[in-house]
Amino acid sequence: MKIIAAVVNGVNEEYVLEELTLGELYSDEVIVKMVATGICQSDEALRVGAEAYPMPAVLGHEGAGIIEKVGSAVKDFAVGDQVVMAYNYCGTCPSCRTGHPAVCTEWAALNFSGNRSDGSYTFYKADGTPVSNFFTQSSFATYTITNSKNLIKVDPEADLRLIGPLGCGLLTGFGTVVNGLQPQTGSSIAIFGTGAVGLGALMTAKIVGCSTIIAIDIHNSRLETASELGATHTINSKTENLQERIDEITGGRGVNYSIDTTGISSIMKASIDILALGGSFAPLAVKPNSLELKPFTDLIMSNRKVVGVLMGDSVPQLAIPQLIQYHKQGKFPFDKFVKFYKFNEFNQAAADSNSGETIKPVIIIDESYRSRNDEPLIVFNKYFN
Repeated sequence: MKIIAAVVNGVNEEYVLEELTLGELYSDEVIVKMVATGICQSDEALRVGAEAYPMPAVLGHEGAGIIEKVGSAVKDFAVGDQVVMAYNYCGTCPSCRTGHPAVCTEWAALNFSGNRSDGSYTFYKADGTPVSNFFTQSSFATYTITNSKNLIKVDPEADLRLIGPLGCGLLTGFGTVVNGLQPQTGSSIAIFGTGAVGLGALMTAKIVGCSTIIAIDIHNSRLETASELGATHTINSKTENLQERIDEITGGRGVNYSIDTTGISSIMKASIDILALGGSFAPLAVKPNSLELKPFTDLIMSNRKVVGVLMGDSVPQLAIPQLIQYHKQGKFPFDKFVKFYKFNEFNQAAADSNSGETIKPVIIIDESYRSRNDEPLIVFNKYFN
């Protein structure tokens, strides 16, 4: 089957639309006709070489589409189902069996190896050159092969042009709050970086009852968005003294929880320094930078904790339908920071995301798609350029 995909052929190279051939469909897999996909900072980290990945590759891991074909062993999905795609997991290891598939023992191999466990690929160039996939998903394509465990079936009325980002960035922000940090009602939280992950965490902090929600960024426009979405306070760390403002807001006690989405070493350290006694910090960025600290003075003496949370420690098949419901109820209005791009605008979308101009770029792959629900269609028309 011939398809078109946005291929990255080498480190720091631009996306190039190329015709590829889909490989063999395995019994536990499906072919999905892509409708739309978010671009995540993890995609950019691989494209620019911040994290090593086998090239050429088709990236993308915030995809939404319609099932075109199912493998012989797939029982819970059918042709025509609307789906969002997330990460893959084995389903049988102790982590998966206890409800933590994001720390599946096979997670790295399944999502970051670029091929199947038997060494085969899902994409090939015309000359036979194999092309790596990503997250067993590779949503930057008109059609893709993915494992049935990657899939979350959604309501037929859900607008697939909007909900792809729930598969990674927003899922991570949501899960980091509810599963990783588990803040108490009335507690305080500071979030460094108001991109999609940070804003996902911010909206969730409001849902779970944090009374003090502090958004920190260097872009006033993003801080304004954060205020609209529930931040009780904002700090521009480029023009304001961070520690003084935190002391002012918290009465000198510090915050109970902090999240960093920037991956900048000095900011990660600041995320710990502003914690109250017994506070917890979650670093989330996919960056190669290190965090230097003195465990006794920075953590032990203050009973502070650093919490690692991959993919929000979320079960996508449970969390994503919940997030869709929160969106319908107006509690998780992520459409306020989505901007849509055409299929041939991958490089522009990535550049706008990197510059801070766009918080969450979404590529519309199938412009002929129409939702059954008029309201999301209005959202689409409002934001599409």
